[in-house]
Amino acid sequence: MPLNIVLIEPEIPNNTGNIGRLALASGSHLHLVKPFGFTIDDSRLKRAGLDYWQHLSVTYYENIEAFFKINKDKNMAFLSSHGTKNHWDISFKDNMFLIFGKESVGLPKLLIKKYENQLFKIPLYSQHVRSLNLANAVSIVVYEGLKTL
Repeated sequence: MPLNIVLIEPEIPNNTGNIGRLALASGSHLHLVKPFGFTIDDSRLKRAGLDYWQHLSVTYYENIEAFFKINKDKNMAFLSSHGTKNHWDISFKDNMFLIFGKESVGLPKLLIKKYENQLFKIPLYSQHVRSLNLANAVSIVVYEGLKTL
């Protein structure tokens, strides 16, 4: 798999379903870190993922600590509106982990502080927009990564 998409505590099933479809289409592996704002059998998740979910390469984690314990030595980039470097400055590598926070508040502050040197943002050109929809943000970063791999 060229890239790993990590969703920390996703809240909106439609976003997660669309990101699952994106993961499958891009040959990426999806990592979902609990707690979720929905159940995995939520009809909205399945509808957004359509009939692709069964073909998806996905790993579930009980919590953020479990994710980092298992993947501690992996190459990671963290995406946040608090980043100071743009997403096109990521040094993409095969099997890289792209970490995204939950829709309502983004990445936990602890991660933002701990990984500030690995923190990137998607630039926004309007003062009227705080952030992009999570599924759109993941798409932008994943396909930028695929372009450079």
